[in-house]
Amino acid sequence: MGSGGKTGPGSGGVASSGGSVGSGSGGASAATGGRDALGSGGASASGGRVGSGGTATGGSAAGGRTSGSGGGATGGRGGSSAAGGAKGGGGLPGSGGASPAGGASGTTGPCDIYETAGTPCVAAHSTVRALYAAYGGPLYQVRRSDNTTKDVLPLTPGGIADVSVQNSFCSGSKCTISILYDQTSNHNNLLKSPVAHWLTNGGTEADASAGQIMVGGHVVHGIYVTGYSGNVAYRNNATKGVAKGDQAESMYMVVDGKRYSDQCCFDYGNAETSGNDDGNGTMEAVYFGNDITWGGQGQGKGPWVAADLENGVFKCDKGGWQSQSLSVPSAKSITAAFAMAMLKGPSGNHFTLKGGDAQSGVLTTMWDGARPSPGYAPKKLMGAIILGTGGDGSNGGTGTFFEGAMTLGNPPDATDDLVHANVVAAGYGH
Repeated sequence: MGSGGKTGPGSGGVASSGGSVGSGSGGASAATGGRDALGSGGASASGGRVGSGGTATGGSAAGGRTSGSGGGATGGRGGSSAAGGAKGGGGLPGSGGASPAGGASGTTGPCDIYETAGTPCVAAHSTVRALYAAYGGPLYQVRRSDNTTKDVLPLTPGGIADVSVQNSFCSGSKCTISILYDQTSNHNNLLKSPVAHWLTNGGTEADASAGQIMVGGHVVHGIYVTGYSGNVAYRNNATKGVAKGDQAESMYMVVDGKRYSDQCCFDYGNAETSGNDDGNGTMEAVYFGNDITWGGQGQGKGPWVAADLENGVFKCDKGGWQSQSLSVPSAKSITAAFAMAMLKGPSGNHFTLKGGDAQSGVLTTMWDGARPSPGYAPKKLMGAIILGTGGDGSNGGTGTFFEGAMTLGNPPDATDDLVHANVVAAGYGH
Protein backbone atom coordinates (compact mmCIF):
# COMPACT_ATOMS: atom_id res chain seq x y z
CA MET A 1 0.00 0.00 0.00
CA GLY A 2 0.94 3.60 -0.39
CA SER A 3 2.83 6.18 1.54
CA GLY A 4 1.46 9.41 2.88
CA GLY A 5 0.25 8.46 6.32
CA LYS A 6 1.78 5.15 7.37
CA THR A 7 1.11 4.82 11.07
CA GLY A 8 3.22 3.39 13.83
CA PRO A 9 2.47 0.17 15.68
CA GLY A 10 -1.11 -0.10 16.81
CA SER A 11 -2.13 -1.10 20.27
CA GLY A 12 -2.01 -4.78 20.88
CA GLY A 13 0.31 -5.62 17.99
CA VAL A 14 -0.29 -9.24 17.10
CA ALA A 15 -3.82 -10.36 17.81
CA SER A 16 -5.41 -13.73 18.10
CA SER A 17 -8.97 -13.24 19.20
CA GLY A 18 -12.25 -12.46 17.58
CA GLY A 19 -13.73 -13.93 14.52
CA SER A 20 -16.21 -15.77 12.59
CA VAL A 21 -15.12 -17.95 9.74
CA GLY A 22 -13.52 -20.66 11.79
CA SER A 23 -13.93 -23.62 13.94
CA GLY A 24 -17.52 -23.49 15.02
CA SER A 25 -18.93 -26.94 14.81
CA GLY A 26 -21.63 -27.69 12.35
CA GLY A 27 -20.81 -25.29 9.56
CA ALA A 28 -23.84 -23.08 9.77
CA SER A 29 -23.85 -19.77 11.55
CA ALA A 30 -23.49 -19.65 15.29
CA ALA A 31 -24.44 -16.50 17.06
CA THR A 32 -21.94 -15.38 19.63
CA GLY A 33 -22.64 -11.99 21.00
CA GLY A 34 -24.56 -11.15 17.86
CA ARG A 35 -21.83 -11.95 15.34
CA ASP A 36 -22.41 -13.93 12.16
CA ALA A 37 -20.11 -16.76 13.11
CA LEU A 38 -19.46 -18.97 10.16
CA GLY A 39 -18.44 -22.40 11.36
CA SER A 40 -15.76 -24.42 9.77
CA GLY A 41 -17.11 -27.77 10.56
CA GLY A 42 -19.76 -28.38 8.07
CA ALA A 43 -18.14 -28.82 4.75
CA SER A 44 -18.88 -32.22 3.47
CA ALA A 45 -20.34 -35.45 4.52
CA SER A 46 -18.91 -38.69 3.31
CA GLY A 47 -18.62 -39.01 -0.38
CA GLY A 48 -16.79 -35.74 -0.69
CA ARG A 49 -17.19 -32.60 -2.66
CA VAL A 50 -13.76 -33.06 -4.07
CA GLY A 51 -13.49 -35.63 -6.82
CA SER A 52 -14.72 -38.77 -5.14
CA GLY A 53 -12.30 -41.57 -4.98
CA GLY A 54 -9.03 -39.70 -5.12
CA THR A 55 -6.90 -37.86 -7.60
CA ALA A 56 -8.33 -37.10 -11.00
CA THR A 57 -6.70 -38.66 -14.00
CA GLY A 58 -4.92 -36.79 -16.69
CA GLY A 59 -2.33 -34.95 -14.60
CA SER A 60 0.67 -35.83 -16.67
CA ALA A 61 3.91 -33.94 -16.33
CA ALA A 62 4.75 -31.41 -18.99
CA GLY A 63 8.43 -31.83 -19.03
CA GLY A 64 11.21 -30.83 -16.68
CA ARG A 65 12.06 -27.50 -15.16
CA THR A 66 15.45 -26.37 -14.06
CA SER A 67 15.61 -24.22 -10.98
CA GLY A 68 16.40 -20.53 -11.10
CA SER A 69 19.32 -18.69 -9.58
CA GLY A 70 21.00 -20.43 -6.72
CA GLY A 71 19.30 -23.69 -7.60
CA GLY A 72 20.44 -26.63 -9.55
CA ALA A 73 17.92 -29.30 -8.82
CA THR A 74 15.62 -30.20 -11.64
CA GLY A 75 12.06 -31.36 -11.43
CA GLY A 76 8.97 -31.70 -13.54
CA ARG A 77 6.21 -29.13 -13.60
CA GLY A 78 2.73 -30.50 -13.41
CA GLY A 79 0.72 -30.66 -16.55
CA SER A 80 -3.00 -30.26 -17.00
CA SER A 81 -5.08 -32.34 -14.68
CA ALA A 82 -8.56 -33.52 -15.39
CA ALA A 83 -11.51 -31.50 -14.28
CA GLY A 84 -12.22 -32.01 -10.64
CA GLY A 85 -8.60 -32.62 -10.02
CA ALA A 86 -8.52 -31.75 -6.36
CA LYS A 87 -7.38 -34.54 -4.13
CA GLY A 88 -10.15 -36.94 -3.23
CA GLY A 89 -9.94 -39.24 -0.27
CA GLY A 90 -13.59 -39.32 0.58
CA GLY A 91 -14.32 -35.65 0.69
CA LEU A 92 -13.42 -32.47 2.46
CA PRO A 93 -12.96 -33.11 6.18
CA GLY A 94 -15.33 -31.35 8.53
CA SER A 95 -14.35 -29.73 11.79
CA GLY A 96 -12.08 -32.02 13.70
CA GLY A 97 -11.93 -34.51 10.85
CA ALA A 98 -8.66 -36.10 9.91
CA SER A 99 -7.11 -34.90 6.69
CA PRO A 100 -5.74 -37.31 4.14
CA ALA A 101 -2.02 -37.79 4.36
CA GLY A 102 -0.52 -34.93 2.44
CA GLY A 103 2.37 -34.92 0.06
CA ALA A 104 2.17 -38.19 -1.82
CA SER A 105 3.94 -38.22 -5.15
CA GLY A 106 1.64 -37.32 -8.02
CA THR A 107 -1.06 -35.73 -5.88
CA THR A 108 -2.90 -33.00 -7.79
CA GLY A 109 -1.74 -29.51 -6.79
CA PRO A 110 -3.49 -26.14 -6.80
CA CYS A 111 -1.71 -25.07 -9.99
CA ASP A 112 -2.86 -28.22 -11.79
CA ILE A 113 -6.41 -27.21 -10.89
CA TYR A 114 -5.92 -23.66 -12.12
CA GLU A 115 -4.37 -24.92 -15.35
CA THR A 116 -7.35 -27.16 -16.03
CA ALA A 117 -9.61 -24.12 -15.65
CA GLY A 118 -7.64 -22.21 -18.30
CA THR A 119 -6.23 -19.76 -15.75
CA PRO A 120 -2.69 -21.03 -15.25
CA CYS A 121 -0.42 -20.11 -12.39
CA VAL A 122 2.14 -17.48 -13.35
CA ALA A 123 3.75 -17.65 -9.92
CA ALA A 124 3.63 -20.38 -7.26
CA HIS A 125 5.52 -20.04 -3.98
CA SER A 126 5.64 -22.31 -0.94
CA THR A 127 8.04 -23.34 1.79
CA VAL A 128 5.66 -26.19 2.59
CA ARG A 129 4.92 -28.26 -0.50
CA ALA A 130 4.95 -28.56 -4.27
CA LEU A 131 1.97 -26.82 -5.86
CA TYR A 132 2.06 -28.98 -9.01
CA ALA A 133 1.69 -32.77 -8.97
CA ALA A 134 4.90 -33.31 -10.93
CA TYR A 135 7.05 -30.55 -9.43
CA GLY A 136 10.23 -31.89 -7.84
CA GLY A 137 12.43 -28.80 -8.06
CA PRO A 138 13.53 -26.57 -5.19
CA LEU A 139 10.93 -24.98 -2.95
CA TYR A 140 13.26 -22.57 -1.17
CA GLN A 141 16.89 -21.91 -0.41
CA VAL A 142 18.44 -21.48 3.01
CA ARG A 143 21.51 -19.36 3.71
CA ARG A 144 23.85 -20.27 6.54
CA SER A 145 25.68 -17.68 8.64
CA ASP A 146 28.87 -18.42 6.66
CA ASN A 147 26.94 -17.29 3.53
CA THR A 148 26.79 -20.75 1.96
CA THR A 149 23.40 -21.86 0.62
CA LYS A 150 21.37 -25.02 0.17
CA ASP A 151 18.14 -25.77 -1.70
CA VAL A 152 15.25 -27.57 0.00
CA LEU A 153 13.22 -29.81 -2.32
CA PRO A 154 10.03 -31.80 -1.76
CA LEU A 155 10.41 -35.33 -0.45
CA THR A 156 8.88 -36.56 -3.71
CA PRO A 157 7.53 -34.74 -6.77
CA GLY A 158 4.29 -33.11 -5.71
CA GLY A 159 5.13 -33.66 -2.05
CA ILE A 160 5.99 -31.94 1.21
CA ALA A 161 9.27 -30.10 1.84
CA ASP A 162 12.20 -32.27 2.95
CA VAL A 163 13.13 -30.28 6.03
CA SER A 164 15.82 -32.81 6.99
CA VAL A 165 18.03 -31.11 4.39
CA GLN A 166 17.61 -27.78 6.17
CA ASN A 167 18.12 -29.32 9.59
CA SER A 168 21.37 -30.98 8.59
CA PHE A 169 22.74 -27.98 6.70
CA CYS A 170 21.82 -25.46 9.42
CA SER A 171 22.87 -27.55 12.41
CA GLY A 172 24.87 -25.39 14.79
CA SER A 173 24.33 -22.26 12.69
CA LYS A 174 21.62 -19.68 12.08
CA CYS A 175 19.93 -19.91 8.69
CA THR A 176 17.70 -17.55 6.76
CA ILE A 177 15.45 -18.16 3.74
CA SER A 178 17.34 -16.56 0.88
CA ILE A 179 15.16 -17.59 -2.10
CA LEU A 180 11.51 -18.59 -2.31
CA TYR A 181 11.44 -20.38 -5.65
CA ASP A 182 8.66 -19.95 -8.20
CA GLN A 183 7.45 -23.40 -9.20
CA THR A 184 6.16 -22.23 -12.59
CA SER A 185 8.28 -22.07 -15.73
CA ASN A 186 8.37 -18.26 -15.36
CA HIS A 187 11.03 -18.46 -12.61
CA ASN A 188 9.46 -15.57 -10.70
CA ASN A 189 11.58 -16.29 -7.64
CA LEU A 190 11.30 -14.10 -4.56
CA LEU A 191 14.47 -12.78 -2.93
CA LYS A 192 14.79 -10.20 -0.18
CA SER A 193 13.29 -6.89 -1.27
CA PRO A 194 15.47 -4.25 -2.89
CA VAL A 195 15.17 -0.68 -1.66
CA ALA A 196 11.59 0.62 -1.55
CA HIS A 197 10.03 3.81 -0.20
CA TRP A 198 9.65 2.48 3.36
CA LEU A 199 12.57 0.05 3.10
CA THR A 200 15.42 2.46 2.66
CA ASN A 201 17.98 -0.31 3.14
CA GLY A 202 15.93 -2.98 1.43
CA GLY A 203 14.37 -6.03 3.04
CA THR A 204 15.91 -8.82 5.08
CA GLU A 205 15.58 -12.60 4.89
CA ALA A 206 13.25 -14.52 7.22
CA ASP A 207 14.58 -16.75 9.99
CA ALA A 208 14.47 -20.25 8.50
CA SER A 209 13.78 -21.86 11.87
CA ALA A 210 10.69 -19.73 12.61
CA GLY A 211 7.09 -20.48 11.69
CA GLN A 212 7.39 -24.20 12.38
CA ILE A 213 4.20 -26.23 11.88
CA MET A 214 3.06 -29.70 10.84
CA VAL A 215 1.63 -30.40 7.40
CA GLY A 216 0.66 -33.88 6.24
CA GLY A 217 2.62 -35.47 9.08
CA HIS A 218 5.82 -33.52 8.39
CA VAL A 219 7.52 -30.59 10.08
CA VAL A 220 7.79 -27.53 7.80
CA HIS A 221 8.50 -23.81 8.15
CA GLY A 222 6.93 -20.59 6.87
CA ILE A 223 8.05 -17.08 5.97
CA TYR A 224 7.85 -15.39 9.39
CA VAL A 225 7.19 -11.63 9.27
CA THR A 226 6.85 -9.34 12.29
CA GLY A 227 5.73 -5.76 11.73
CA TYR A 228 8.33 -3.03 12.26
CA SER A 229 10.85 -5.64 13.38
CA GLY A 230 13.63 -6.87 11.15
CA ASN A 231 12.13 -5.66 7.86
CA VAL A 232 11.52 -9.16 6.50
CA ALA A 233 10.31 -8.58 2.93
CA TYR A 234 10.54 -10.38 -0.42
CA ARG A 235 10.07 -8.92 -3.88
CA ASN A 236 10.64 -9.45 -7.60
CA ASN A 237 10.42 -6.33 -9.78
CA ALA A 238 11.35 -8.11 -13.02
CA THR A 239 8.76 -10.84 -13.41
CA LYS A 240 7.53 -12.79 -16.40
CA GLY A 241 3.90 -13.53 -17.27
CA VAL A 242 2.31 -11.67 -14.35
CA ALA A 243 -0.81 -9.57 -15.10
CA LYS A 244 -0.19 -5.98 -16.17
CA GLY A 245 -2.46 -3.07 -16.96
CA ASP A 246 -6.08 -4.20 -16.66
CA GLN A 247 -5.41 -7.90 -17.23
CA ALA A 248 -7.42 -10.36 -15.15
CA GLU A 249 -5.71 -12.30 -12.38
CA SER A 250 -6.36 -14.06 -9.10
CA MET A 251 -4.22 -14.99 -6.11
CA TYR A 252 -4.43 -16.84 -2.82
CA MET A 253 -2.24 -17.39 0.20
CA VAL A 254 -2.30 -19.73 3.20
CA VAL A 255 -1.15 -18.10 6.44
CA ASP A 256 -1.02 -18.57 10.19
CA GLY A 257 -4.50 -17.54 11.29
CA LYS A 258 -3.30 -16.40 14.71
CA ARG A 259 -0.45 -14.10 13.64
CA TYR A 260 -1.57 -10.74 12.29
CA SER A 261 -1.57 -7.03 13.07
CA ASP A 262 -3.64 -3.93 12.46
CA GLN A 263 -0.86 -2.28 10.50
CA CYS A 264 0.02 -2.01 6.81
CA CYS A 265 0.66 -4.41 5.23
CA PHE A 266 1.04 -8.17 5.26
CA ASP A 267 0.48 -8.70 1.51
CA TYR A 268 1.11 -11.20 -1.26
CA GLY A 269 0.53 -10.27 -4.88
CA ASN A 270 0.94 -7.79 -7.72
CA ALA A 271 2.71 -4.47 -6.99
CA GLU A 272 4.61 -1.55 -8.45
CA THR A 273 7.99 -2.22 -10.04
CA SER A 274 9.31 1.08 -8.65
CA GLY A 275 8.95 0.31 -4.96
CA ASN A 276 6.95 3.52 -4.62
CA ASP A 277 3.31 4.47 -4.31
CA ASP A 278 2.48 5.05 -7.98
CA GLY A 279 -1.18 5.82 -7.45
CA ASN A 280 -4.58 4.20 -7.15
CA GLY A 281 -4.93 0.87 -8.93
CA THR A 282 -1.20 0.33 -9.53
CA MET A 283 -1.15 -2.75 -7.33
CA GLU A 284 -3.47 -5.65 -6.48
CA ALA A 285 -2.39 -7.83 -3.57
CA VAL A 286 -4.26 -9.93 -1.03
CA TYR A 287 -3.96 -8.76 2.59
CA PHE A 288 -4.55 -10.56 5.90
CA GLY A 289 -4.90 -8.71 9.20
CA ASN A 290 -7.20 -6.54 11.27
CA ASP A 291 -6.47 -3.11 9.81
CA ILE A 292 -9.27 -0.55 10.03
CA THR A 293 -7.26 2.61 9.26
CA TRP A 294 -7.11 1.94 5.52
CA GLY A 295 -10.25 -0.12 4.92
CA GLY A 296 -12.88 0.22 7.60
CA GLN A 297 -14.24 -2.15 10.20
CA GLY A 298 -15.25 -5.63 9.14
CA GLN A 299 -17.60 -7.87 11.11
CA GLY A 300 -16.21 -8.78 14.53
CA LYS A 301 -12.66 -7.96 15.51
CA GLY A 302 -10.83 -9.62 12.62
CA PRO A 303 -8.61 -10.77 11.13
CA TRP A 304 -10.07 -10.07 7.71
CA VAL A 305 -9.19 -10.63 4.07
CA ALA A 306 -8.77 -7.40 2.11
CA ALA A 307 -7.40 -6.13 -1.21
CA ASP A 308 -4.43 -3.78 -1.15
CA LEU A 309 -5.15 -1.79 -4.30
CA GLU A 310 -2.84 1.09 -3.28
CA ASN A 311 -3.80 3.92 -0.97
CA GLY A 312 -6.27 1.63 0.72
CA VAL A 313 -6.65 -1.89 2.08
CA PHE A 314 -10.16 -2.41 0.78
CA LYS A 315 -12.86 -4.74 2.08
CA CYS A 316 -15.45 -3.30 -0.31
CA ASP A 317 -15.81 -0.46 -2.83
CA LYS A 318 -15.11 2.18 -0.18
CA GLY A 319 -12.27 2.90 2.19
CA GLY A 320 -8.85 4.46 2.02
CA TRP A 321 -6.86 6.42 4.56
CA GLN A 322 -8.63 7.18 7.87
CA SER A 323 -11.70 5.08 7.08
CA GLN A 324 -12.16 3.76 10.63
CA SER A 325 -15.83 4.79 10.72
CA LEU A 326 -16.69 2.67 7.66
CA SER A 327 -18.60 -0.53 8.52
CA VAL A 328 -18.21 -3.52 6.18
CA PRO A 329 -20.40 -6.35 7.56
CA SER A 330 -19.71 -8.60 4.57
CA ALA A 331 -16.05 -8.85 5.67
CA LYS A 332 -16.33 -11.73 8.10
CA SER A 333 -13.66 -12.34 10.71
CA ILE A 334 -11.69 -15.55 10.23
CA THR A 335 -11.07 -17.51 13.41
CA ALA A 336 -8.84 -20.40 12.45
CA ALA A 337 -5.41 -21.81 13.19
CA PHE A 338 -4.63 -21.58 9.48
CA ALA A 339 -6.40 -19.21 7.11
CA MET A 340 -6.81 -19.03 3.34
CA ALA A 341 -7.14 -15.56 1.80
CA MET A 342 -8.11 -15.08 -1.85
CA LEU A 343 -8.38 -12.04 -4.13
CA LYS A 344 -9.82 -12.18 -7.65
CA GLY A 345 -9.26 -9.27 -9.99
CA PRO A 346 -11.02 -9.54 -13.33
CA SER A 347 -10.66 -6.81 -15.94
CA GLY A 348 -13.06 -3.93 -15.51
CA ASN A 349 -14.81 -2.51 -12.48
CA HIS A 350 -15.00 -5.56 -10.24
CA PHE A 351 -13.09 -7.51 -7.59
CA THR A 352 -13.85 -10.42 -5.29
CA LEU A 353 -12.57 -11.36 -1.84
CA LYS A 354 -12.89 -14.83 -0.33
CA GLY A 355 -11.53 -16.45 2.80
CA GLY A 356 -11.87 -19.37 5.13
CA ASP A 357 -10.34 -22.00 7.33
CA ALA A 358 -7.44 -23.82 5.63
CA GLN A 359 -8.20 -26.98 7.61
CA SER A 360 -11.91 -27.49 6.92
CA GLY A 361 -15.16 -25.95 5.75
CA VAL A 362 -15.73 -23.88 2.63
CA LEU A 363 -14.70 -20.47 1.36
CA THR A 364 -16.84 -17.47 2.28
CA THR A 365 -17.28 -14.59 -0.15
CA MET A 366 -16.41 -11.36 1.68
CA TRP A 367 -16.96 -8.99 -1.25
CA ASP A 368 -18.06 -9.46 -4.84
CA GLY A 369 -18.70 -6.15 -6.52
CA ALA A 370 -17.38 -2.85 -7.78
CA ARG A 371 -13.89 -1.54 -7.22
CA PRO A 372 -13.32 1.67 -5.24
CA SER A 373 -13.33 5.03 -6.97
CA PRO A 374 -11.86 7.17 -8.30
CA GLY A 375 -8.89 5.74 -10.14
CA TYR A 376 -9.19 2.02 -9.42
CA ALA A 377 -10.83 0.95 -12.69
CA PRO A 378 -9.32 0.20 -15.06
CA LYS A 379 -6.37 -1.28 -13.23
CA LYS A 380 -2.86 -0.02 -13.92
CA LEU A 381 -0.92 -3.07 -12.78
CA MET A 382 2.86 -3.17 -13.15
CA GLY A 383 3.55 -6.85 -12.46
CA ALA A 384 6.01 -6.93 -9.58
CA ILE A 385 5.43 -9.58 -6.89
CA ILE A 386 5.62 -8.76 -3.17
CA LEU A 387 5.45 -10.81 0.01
CA GLY A 388 5.29 -9.44 3.54
CA THR A 389 4.95 -5.70 2.83
CA GLY A 390 2.88 -3.17 0.92
CA GLY A 391 3.68 -2.05 -2.61
CA ASP A 392 5.88 0.78 -1.36
CA GLY A 393 7.56 -1.42 1.25
CA SER A 394 5.19 -0.47 4.09
CA ASN A 395 6.47 -2.83 6.75
CA GLY A 396 3.96 -2.82 9.61
CA GLY A 397 2.22 -6.09 8.76
CA THR A 398 2.64 -9.27 10.78
CA GLY A 399 2.04 -12.80 9.52
CA THR A 400 3.46 -16.18 8.54
CA PHE A 401 3.17 -17.24 4.89
CA PHE A 402 3.12 -20.93 3.93
CA GLU A 403 1.98 -21.06 0.32
CA GLY A 404 0.46 -18.92 -2.39
CA ALA A 405 -0.09 -18.68 -6.12
CA MET A 406 -1.02 -16.08 -8.72
CA THR A 407 -2.87 -16.78 -11.97
CA LEU A 408 -3.34 -15.07 -15.30
CA GLY A 409 -7.08 -14.89 -15.82
CA ASN A 410 -9.97 -15.04 -13.38
CA PRO A 411 -10.98 -18.64 -12.54
CA PRO A 412 -14.60 -19.67 -11.95
CA ASP A 413 -15.97 -20.10 -8.44
CA ALA A 414 -15.92 -23.88 -8.78
CA THR A 415 -12.16 -23.73 -9.29
CA ASP A 416 -11.75 -21.62 -6.14
CA ASP A 417 -13.58 -24.34 -4.22
CA LEU A 418 -11.36 -27.07 -5.64
CA VAL A 419 -8.20 -25.16 -4.73
CA HIS A 420 -9.46 -24.61 -1.19
CA ALA A 421 -10.31 -28.31 -0.90
CA ASN A 422 -6.81 -29.16 -2.11
CA VAL A 423 -5.32 -26.95 0.63
CA VAL A 424 -7.51 -28.67 3.24
CA ALA A 425 -6.45 -32.10 1.97
CA ALA A 426 -2.76 -31.15 2.35
CA GLY A 427 -3.21 -31.50 6.11
CA TYR A 428 -2.22 -28.19 7.67
CA GLY A 429 -1.71 -28.63 11.39
CA HIS A 430 -1.66 -32.43 11.21
